[in-house]
Amino acid sequence: MTTTADAPSRPYDEYQNPSMAYQLLLRLRIENKPGNLGRVTTAIGGAGADIGAIDIAEASPGSVVRDIRIGCRDEAHAHQVIEAVGALPGITVEQASDRTFQLHRHGKIRVENKVNIRTMAELAHVYTPGVGRVSMAIHDHPEAVWSLTTKVNTVAVVTDGTAVLGLGDIGPEAAMPVMEGKAMLFKSFGEIDAWPLCLDTKDPDEIIRIVKAIAPGFGGILLEDISAPRCFQIEDTLRAQLDIPVFHDDQHGTAVVVLAALINALKVVGKRPEQLKMVVTGVGASGVACSKILMNYGVKNIIGFDRTGAVYKGRTDGMNFMKEWFADHTNPEGFDGSLADALKGADFYLGLSGPRTVTPDQIRGMNDGAIVFALANPEPEIRPEQIEGLVQVIATGRSDYPNQVNNVLCFPGLFRGTFDAMATTISEEMKIAAAIAIAGAIPDDQLSEDYILPSVFNPDVLNRVRQAVHDEALRTGRPRQSHPAVFI
Repeated sequence: MTTTADAPSRPYDEYQNPSMAYQLLLRLRIENKPGNLGRVTTAIGGAGADIGAIDIAEASPGSVVRDIRIGCRDEAHAHQVIEAVGALPGITVEQASDRTFQLHRHGKIRVENKVNIRTMAELAHVYTPGVGRVSMAIHDHPEAVWSLTTKVNTVAVVTDGTAVLGLGDIGPEAAMPVMEGKAMLFKSFGEIDAWPLCLDTKDPDEIIRIVKAIAPGFGGILLEDISAPRCFQIEDTLRAQLDIPVFHDDQHGTAVVVLAALINALKVVGKRPEQLKMVVTGVGASGVACSKILMNYGVKNIIGFDRTGAVYKGRTDGMNFMKEWFADHTNPEGFDGSLADALKGADFYLGLSGPRTVTPDQIRGMNDGAIVFALANPEPEIRPEQIEGLVQVIATGRSDYPNQVNNVLCFPGLFRGTFDAMATTISEEMKIAAAIAIAGAIPDDQLSEDYILPSVFNPDVLNRVRQAVHDEALRTGRPRQSHPAVFI
């Protein structure tokens, strides 16, 4: 497999869009002298940063305090900007802050009451003594928990912090901001209440026991950022032992959106799934799940690579039970050569590995009408600008390029439809229905090389996914019986 050392040495920050990567807020006290503001903006531009909004926070005869939002490449670049501005005569840097850190201050989510408590009578209804009657109603009719508690619309976002984004094993506390973000997306895009549960254990059996123990308080479980192959065992066991939906987003959310993107990409290039030769780098949780859903959709010829090389039946080095499954169900010709050779004559490259995994020369060997999904974040396997003109359709996991493969297109609508149908599981058919619904949010006459996936802010996406999953759930999601009519 191609390593980072084999890739071009162009610095990462040359590719970054400053306005997207790091937002700096500078509060400056500027002496009221002609030309001072111009010198500030010139210094910012000279440091290679982008200027956003400029606001006046305070004004006096001698000085003006201005807040300036500045797009930088990264933290080091932000410090260069601060030093350049602070060195100007008549300019005082009063505050410099990172916009991202500001948004995370004291966390990003909170619990809010749905019912106001303004009188003793209301207190008696929502808590003791009235609440006791509701508790006994659930005791006598256990299924009433779905109509009398938040369980009907609540997801536990569970992680052990072992595979967080592209950061690796950073632990449960460091995983919290990501899990809070996931909860925000559930609420913003699906009107679902979600809460992070960051577990201080890496033992799969203990994780399973904990999730089973907290399951009565939740209507669904989202597993997040748990390393492979442990994540497969954890999900499979919980799916078998719980009567609520369990969904590992790193696997299946990615797979659903990848399938949606491929459905539309195939329309653009005029190919069919069974015709494709597909090469995937990264045979971990998402790589295996993506391959499974694509095979279910009709892709026949998949060659996978991990750090050791091609994965094929009979390979013994670096294997585990999921790679054994992958080897048994892919690579029909038993290819065991290099990534460069595998890409010769390939139609579809799917990157789920790491930065600079492939080179333009290797991509050049692909067929006409080639499709490249380079999804490693924050730096993809290959930069789109490196292969412009070499392939027809390019997608990444980043928001500053066209065709972002973003899981938020999937999981809020998928869980919304699952909850609405009262499904006890999320079937493979429900996932494919979600992918087809996402793809269908773009009319065929609007598809293009740079527009194969809808915006995450397109409200039609949620509605389409919710309805498609709801309908498929009634058929394949093992819907539970209607909630009992307890006296309400």
